[in-house]
Amino acid sequence: MEYTVQKLAKLSGVSSRTLRYYDQIALLKPARLNSAGYRIYGKNEVNRLQQILFYRQLEFSLEEIQKILDQKDFDYQQALQQHYQQLLAKREQIDLLLQTVSETLAYYKGEKDMQDSEKFAAFKTAKLAENQRKYGAELKEKYPVEQLTSANQKWQELTESQFAGLQAAENTLIDTLNQLLTTATPAIPSPLAEAAFTAHKKWLTLAAPFYSGEYHKNLALMYVEDPRFAKYYNEKTEKDSVALLKQIIDYYA
Repeated sequence: MEYTVQKLAKLSGVSSRTLRYYDQIALLKPARLNSAGYRIYGKNEVNRLQQILFYRQLEFSLEEIQKILDQKDFDYQQALQQHYQQLLAKREQIDLLLQTVSETLAYYKGEKDMQDSEKFAAFKTAKLAENQRKYGAELKEKYPVEQLTSANQKWQELTESQFAGLQAAENTLIDTLNQLLTTATPAIPSPLAEAAFTAHKKWLTLAAPFYSGEYHKNLALMYVEDPRFAKYYNEKTEKDSVALLKQIIDYYA
């Protein structure tokens, strides 16, 4: 069966405007244009749109989705199996968050006692799952399974104080990077550059069960090589900062 933009929009729940945008960025091209110049979509495009929506539900960016779907060896059945497992994990995260809300409500009502660590367990689990979804494949290629397992375990065991320390270290890092980016050529070495490095090292030593200068430099290389890692820092600072962060780590690590 074939669909015009309006019919595909009605079928999928995706707006006509969005479908046209997907065509513009080559994420979802129509099968053909009819004699009147209207976009016509077929079975293959319907299947691709379903995949796009699955990945969007899992919070992948459009850039990430296009990169995945355009792979020559992309397998729809394998992708669906992955979606199924990821959605199960997402449901587990939501269930854990609901449980935490329920227990916290009971705590405020005076109906139960609640350890401080219990108040943050669901958030740490959710963040861990998000990182695994976004970066798991790349991390497995670069680091032994034992190191990754140990890192995940340490993350889960973070105390409230350590978790707050992670957030404070990241805030310091972002602030110092923004100050360095106010000049055309940020000074390295400098007190600000050293402060940025110290903050990032503190974050890393809190989050990982091991630290070395080599590990730190390898991580910085991954930041600039993978656009998803770069995006994390570039979107937090007023200007793109990941290249500067790598220079700082390379100098001080």
